[in-house]
Amino acid sequence: MKKEELQDHIQTVRQRMIDLLSKREMSARELSQEIGIREKEVYDHLSHIARSAVAQRKKLIIQPCRCLVCGYVFENRKRVTPPGRCPRCKKSHLQRPTYWVS
Repeated sequence: MKKEELQDHIQTVRQRMIDLLSKREMSARELSQEIGIREKEVYDHLSHIARSAVAQRKKLIIQPCRCLVCGYVFENRKRVTPPGRCPRCKKSHLQRPTYWVS
């Protein structure tokens, strides 16, 4: 086993997510594919990462969802999960949020 592969086995899922998000902005779907877990699990981990990042003097930054129909931006949304539909036009055609750690 290569050193990098061995390190991946030792790191927890959250540590791997923090490492990936420190390198680049990613969506929950990209994270789930990269790490090999369900997208729903990614959201559970992201809420924990948001709290634990503060202890590491880092911050989980969420690029908010945007409605692809009317352009509404979910700027003040605190949850890491994407909304179901737009409050303005009631459509569910939304650009998913992306996340990164700085």
